[in-house]
Amino acid sequence: MCSLLWSVFGAGAMAQGRVTGLGAVRTLVSGAGTTFPELSEGAAPKIPQCDFKPEKYKGLPYETILRIREENFSPFMTTYYKRPLLIHQGHMQWVWDMEGRRYLDFFGGIVTISLGHCHPRVTAAAVEQLGRLCHTTSIYLQSPIHEYIQQLTSTLPEPLKVVYLVNSGSEANDLATLLAQVHTRNHDFITLSGGYHGGSIAAMGLTAISSWKFSVSTKPGSHPTMCPDVYRGIWGGSRCRDSPVQTLRSCNCSPGRCEAKDKYIDQLHNTLQTAVPNQVAGFIAEPIQGVNGTVQYPKGFLKEASDIIRERGGLYISDEVQTGFGRLGSHYWGFQTHGVQPDIVTMAKGIGNGFPMGAVVTTPEIAASMIQASIYNTFGGTPLAAVIGSTVLKVIEEDGLMAKCETLGTYLMLELAKLRDQFEIVGDVRGKGLMVGVEMVNDKNSQKPLATKEMNEIWEDCREMGLLLGKGGMCGQTFRIKPPMCISQEDIDFAVAVFRQAVQNRTWRRLEAL
Repeated sequence: MCSLLWSVFGAGAMAQGRVTGLGAVRTLVSGAGTTFPELSEGAAPKIPQCDFKPEKYKGLPYETILRIREENFSPFMTTYYKRPLLIHQGHMQWVWDMEGRRYLDFFGGIVTISLGHCHPRVTAAAVEQLGRLCHTTSIYLQSPIHEYIQQLTSTLPEPLKVVYLVNSGSEANDLATLLAQVHTRNHDFITLSGGYHGGSIAAMGLTAISSWKFSVSTKPGSHPTMCPDVYRGIWGGSRCRDSPVQTLRSCNCSPGRCEAKDKYIDQLHNTLQTAVPNQVAGFIAEPIQGVNGTVQYPKGFLKEASDIIRERGGLYISDEVQTGFGRLGSHYWGFQTHGVQPDIVTMAKGIGNGFPMGAVVTTPEIAASMIQASIYNTFGGTPLAAVIGSTVLKVIEEDGLMAKCETLGTYLMLELAKLRDQFEIVGDVRGKGLMVGVEMVNDKNSQKPLATKEMNEIWEDCREMGLLLGKGGMCGQTFRIKPPMCISQEDIDFAVAVFRQAVQNRTWRRLEAL
């Protein structure tokens, strides 16, 4: 029992002799200066007010939907939660199920709803354009696509000003690798372990997570190097990350130097010396890894890594599918937070606030390499997509959403860090802006990922209390928090309270099992 209590409460409470037995544990309550949570399964926190009234659900019966899904959908198309959630309607940060129950969406359609569900300005612009002209393809001139590309390139530094419009992040990364190979006339790519870049054959080859790979031949020539994860990786310290919350690891680095960064760069050199030819096509990385659980690298790593790749003749591709469009708060694009200039930028998800869009942006020099053959995308850059994309950019700027991401994201992470300090199973809190990860562990000492059963109990409890979260990480041990940028501080307070109660419930169940 003592070992379990140690894993539940941590060294602080045990060392002070404050946890002496189950009977005593049941009476403990949290307060100023204590190091353990109140151990009771309490009532759900009160969900914030919302004046929007959803329509009554009139769709197919729930059981019919389950039957159709089982009979006619690919078995790969899994659903969240033991009882799959049937979402009926959405408005800004809220969604409603078929019974009219409201949920705070803190995963944003997998980091896709940037402004909010059915944002009024986006909806109005889409309806107006849909009634005027929906589709022509790029063989004809039309004003919306030109206006959009001018707006989009204005957010990027020179010479990133040539745009290819596509329909998804997978398409964007697929095209980016083709651009790099054609331009450099080289074949091989360096990727990061834990990186996710899409589901096409080429993008799957770039992805370095086994659960997203099939036993078939993918794009050859992709070589993962060690992920510079300063929490779970071999090296890391307390000042490595560009985040309001750092790891609990010690750090003895001298000012202006990061030893963890240097050692991960050494690993990159080793990969280049052993796995690829002397010349490579490129290096692709997310500024913050999304699917792998909001993994952040040591400051300076991406800049130095990209310089090394260029010395080998390659290009640096920044995968901004999850990190772009102001979500990180301090900068519009994730690569800017690392002080690095990419050769190619890929983007999708938040680009259209839920509308299927993607883009690749590169330099005129690299784009000129593609004239040797035709490249065409039927649905890339339709008038409808362009108008939606333009409206998203306008709302981000006019509503000051980037600054809001920085302020609220910092507040959110600092509040979650209090839970990390309180609960032994909350191992790490990290992120930037409104891209946040909470990694769960069996105990802080071992950092062993929290068992799937326990993760799912916390996850299900959050859902029951009205909060939707994502999951990620190699073992599904990290809660992914990427809400629409329209959330409020009141929403954050509710979400943190729900998460705290769910973790507390899990702690109580551990003790009840003694």
